[in-house]
Amino acid sequence: MAVHYLEFERPIADLESKIEELSKLSETSNPGAFDAEIEALRARTAEMRRDTYAHLDAWQKTQVARHPDRPHFVDYAQGLIEEFVELRGDRKFADDQAIMGGLGRFRGRPVVVMGHEKGRDTVTRVKHNFGYARPEGYRKAIRLMEMAERFHLPVISFVDTPAAYPGVASEERGVAEAIARSTEKSLMLGVPMVAVVTGEGGSGGALGIACGSRVLILEHAVYSVIPPEGANAILWRGARTADEAAKAMKITAQDLLGMKIVDRIIPEPPGGAHSDPETALKSVGDAIEEELKALEGLSSDEILKQRSERFYAIGRAGLQ
Repeated sequence: MAVHYLEFERPIADLESKIEELSKLSETSNPGAFDAEIEALRARTAEMRRDTYAHLDAWQKTQVARHPDRPHFVDYAQGLIEEFVELRGDRKFADDQAIMGGLGRFRGRPVVVMGHEKGRDTVTRVKHNFGYARPEGYRKAIRLMEMAERFHLPVISFVDTPAAYPGVASEERGVAEAIARSTEKSLMLGVPMVAVVTGEGGSGGALGIACGSRVLILEHAVYSVIPPEGANAILWRGARTADEAAKAMKITAQDLLGMKIVDRIIPEPPGGAHSDPETALKSVGDAIEEELKALEGLSSDEILKQRSERFYAIGRAGLQ
């Protein structure tokens, strides 16, 4: 499988290219002759990757959050949810595959799970509409949350979308109302809900399934009211750059934790979640398990009170 290198990863790509060349030369000419040089280059590459990812700016983190090889919802469902049964359709219009969800067991615990799916190749990206959910996707999310409440099951959501789909048909079918209803349902849900921003948490499209009892975010994920490119175009009429907008908007996990918009940052492997998906999935699973255990035993009223205090505190912090 081809490796997708981001622009700031060029030096790393060059070193890995040299390692590949030496490895092939060693195989064809003198096996083992370049082992020392190869090991030295690998150590240097690992060090460079750690250093690079430890000092990413907001725009670089945005690029990492959008990396096509980051784990998607289907990966989290396969790696963390046992006996997963997908439920489709909003029982009103159609099934939207930009938001997927269903029932399963998370480490032995029955749960309702849902999340955005962007797709990986041309076929699946078209199928999942590149992660841009239509109104029926949010109505499906509401249906899933109502089911969770009916059967007293905790909800886990995985957030990764540029935004909700802004097309004419989406507007005609009431996308704004659907997002508002989904946001309302997640805020008023009487069971524990843990939301994880795994990549790109964009606009109301993300918020519709992100208002959990606890909101977690991966180390290099972003969460914003609008993409940096959109902020540059609308606020600055394109006079600046997306890089400048990303820095000004405070969209990184570290910024969001400081503003108490998220509750916890989940560390990623050196090189980002896409470099070691298995480790990333385990870290996410461990964090979700800890948060669900902390919410165990709370009554419906206590869950609602906790969530209410959590989200009201964001506004109060902004006024201080």
